[in-house]
Amino acid sequence: MKVDILASGSKGNCIALTAGESTILVDAGIAKTKIEKALLNVGITPNKIQSIFITHAHKDHTKGLPLANKFKIPVYAGDDEWKSIKDIDEEIQYKLRPNNDVYIHDYQVKVFSTHHDAFCPVGYSFHFEGFKVSICLDTGKVDHEMLEAMKDSDIYIIESNHSIPMVEASDYPNSVKARILSDVGHLCNTQTAFALSKLIQGKGERIYLTHLSSNNNIPALAKMATKRALKKRGFKENKHYRLEVIE
Repeated sequence: MKVDILASGSKGNCIALTAGESTILVDAGIAKTKIEKALLNVGITPNKIQSIFITHAHKDHTKGLPLANKFKIPVYAGDDEWKSIKDIDEEIQYKLRPNNDVYIHDYQVKVFSTHHDAFCPVGYSFHFEGFKVSICLDTGKVDHEMLEAMKDSDIYIIESNHSIPMVEASDYPNSVKARILSDVGHLCNTQTAFALSKLIQGKGERIYLTHLSSNNNIPALAKMATKRALKKRGFKENKHYRLEVIE
């Protein structure tokens, strides 16, 4: 499975997964022209995208969705999330229900609920010929059902959004701080690290820490939190797992 993280963070999120002849996008949160250019830079022609899966309808995950109209790409999102997704041709809209499995192209896709301030935010686990990739972005907490949906993955793409002390010391309004730190906000480094300590089995899994706040996090902090949590499990980086922080 080839993973290309085309964009990550509050300015936009977009991930390309390629298995065999099938390429899908998860989120399209940068301008469509930037998505096209980023795809070409990693050797993928935009007309080869077979589907787009949206985690939720905030602009940093949907800004580039006009790409779907241009190339007639099916777009999948949580059923109620379509209340916030505009200007997508009706014939390429597909509604998903959390906790269901769908079969699309060569993939089996497990859809699981996340916790964010949107109508129907979801995460995804993609299965392809015995290989599993789980993607969890924009959630204020990771619950048991989410862990069950993601377990036994070969690749984990998960947000490690902020450092709590940095948020608390920031000049953000108190209302914004409360949103970020709430159960429908974003994962802090320690929450992400704890979740990964429950998921990683030391079989060489690949971890991508994504959606880092440019104001309230530092890549070294995010990486250190996960490494420390996994060290307590007896796992060493580059021996039992591989870790990459996406800025």
